[in-house]
Amino acid sequence: MRLYVNVDHVATVRQARRAAEPDPVDAAARCEAAGADGVTVHLREDRRHIQDDDVRRLARSVRTRLNLELATAPDILTLAEALRPHQATFVPERREEVTTEGGLQLTGAGRPEPRLADAVRRLADAGVRVSLFVDPDLPTLDAAARLGVVAVELHTGAYANAWPMADHEAQRLAAAAAHARAAGLAVHAGHGLTVPNVGPVAAIPEVEELNIGHHIVSRAIMVGMHQAVAEMRSAVDAARVD
Repeated sequence: MRLYVNVDHVATVRQARRAAEPDPVDAAARCEAAGADGVTVHLREDRRHIQDDDVRRLARSVRTRLNLELATAPDILTLAEALRPHQATFVPERREEVTTEGGLQLTGAGRPEPRLADAVRRLADAGVRVSLFVDPDLPTLDAAARLGVVAVELHTGAYANAWPMADHEAQRLAAAAAHARAAGLAVHAGHGLTVPNVGPVAAIPEVEELNIGHHIVSRAIMVGMHQAVAEMRSAVDAARVD
């Protein structure tokens, strides 16, 4: 089970003062030293936290794997093509949202725009492993497979919001993970996961990667980044063994 740590909110604190610290690149190195298998950042169109230069520096400094979350904004897509991170995860964006509130709409009236298919092709041609952030919805997973991506990241927000009465949402995630894997997709998961609630998601056999940020950064304010990552690493590994 791979644990990728999202360091966006290290940059959120920095941008509150438009200062030089805390530095998400330094935070990423500390995450790796504590046992993270990769680093995730979301370069948003409004640049509310991570900045272009952060991504450039991370592309040079990350020793494990870099996962760049992005929408299909042309300038960000061009940057991703140039930097060629190990992985790119396409996510929906709305300017008014506090954080990403749901997965990409790939079916029905929300079926993917042609530019998403083009963006997937461009990054795949650049040698980037492409994933889509989606809700645990079976028709959506089938649509993702038709787009030719390597992986999907299941949005675990509904599960996290229902915790601790989350059995139904955990079952929904498990069914979606099995369906995605049967369709030939690698399965990732993330959003709202914490040390107390990560176990049932980490225990889903098809899930091979978790992307977790806010909880780890919040905990790091109290105990330091190394301990915060180590606590999550321990919780994920324990669930996987069980």
